Amino acid sequence: MPSTAHWSAYDGRHRRPRAEALRASCACGWRGAAEYPLDWDAIGDEPLYEADVDLTGPLADWNAHLSLVRDKAAPLPEPLAALLVEIAEQLTATTADAPMAALRAAGVLERIAARITREAAGALSDDGVSAEAVATGLGTTRSKALMLLLTAQDG
Repeated sequence: MPSTAHWSAYDGRHRRPRAEALRASCACGWRGAAEYPLDWDAIGDEPLYEADVDLTGPLADWNAHLSLVRDKAAPLPEPLAALLVEIAEQLTATTADAPMAALRAAGVLERIAARITREAAGALSDDGVSAEAVATGLGTTRSKALMLLLTAQDG
């Protein structure tokens, strides 16, 4: 049976339980400490995804978590960060004017990214950098970091 952690699925429909509260969470495994109760008297029988549920608290908690993750992540050199912003802006503009060209450029970037990912992950693996350190440096999960390191070893 398919399952989900998405909050809107737990409204008592389709044999799923009704959530009592919302709590922020992240793919990295982090769970917010605060719980935000759901007022089922106000929600009624409406599906949660259609209800006017206040997500301010959980979103604030999640954004605070993301700020901490970004603060721990490896910083990008300023010229590289500026270049990436410029590339994103150029691709966005090109998508509006010439979507086929934008798609072609995105494919070129994917191939460059795949090659650089293998090379950089290989260098980290060769240096004995742990999956935990890579996860922290990238702001991702340990399992994703481990997959990057293992993929580099296969290449």
